Amino acid sequence: MRTISLFILAALAGTTPALAAETSGNATSIAVRTLPVTGSVPRTCAMGEGKIAPGSLNNFAGLDGDTLRIIEFTDPATLQVRAASITIGFDAVCNFPHEVRIESQNNGLWPVDQRVSGRPEGFAFAVPYSARINWGPVDAQFDANAKIRNPTQQLVAVNDAVAGEFRLRIQIEDGASNVETRAPLIAGAYVDTVRIYLEPR
Repeated sequence: MRTISLFILAALAGTTPALAAETSGNATSIAVRTLPVTGSVPRTCAMGEGKIAPGSLNNFAGLDGDTLRIIEFTDPATLQVRAASITIGFDAVCNFPHEVRIESQNNGLWPVDQRVSGRPEGFAFAVPYSARINWGPVDAQFDANAKIRNPTQQLVAVNDAVAGEFRLRIQIEDGASNVETRAPLIAGAYVDTVRIYLEPR
């Protein structure tokens, strides 16, 4: 919520005219009152709902609330990961110098069932992806490399206030794998959660 406070610091007094012209002979005197007006705007960052950029869908079903779903994660003949990409725009504003923090919960797409074991040699069991952000002067790429399953993040400083569209592009390369490129993928449902923060530095 944004609040602007208006404070009147001085008021007209009694029956004495605040602005008066007095004539004494040929001289004229003018009385002046100053009324300072002040307001305050809190330091605020806000981000609206995401919208898919036209023409940016590749192997994604679209945006379902806050969830992105890949249409065909692997090639049915080889079980290799298929390329997928999407760009999402958010109306955003941050009225002071700030930083962007992008965070991956899993550092890649990993099986929902964390008990996956007995990983056969030559099979992939996690999928890396990249997330590119465009925001004001910022053009940065974050890589979730899927080498270790743990939260990972990247911080980018923004030296000015920015208002406009915050763009996030998620991209999975053809044949992406946490072992060798084009390794077949072990069966399962794969997931990650990406969080974006506009916050004080």
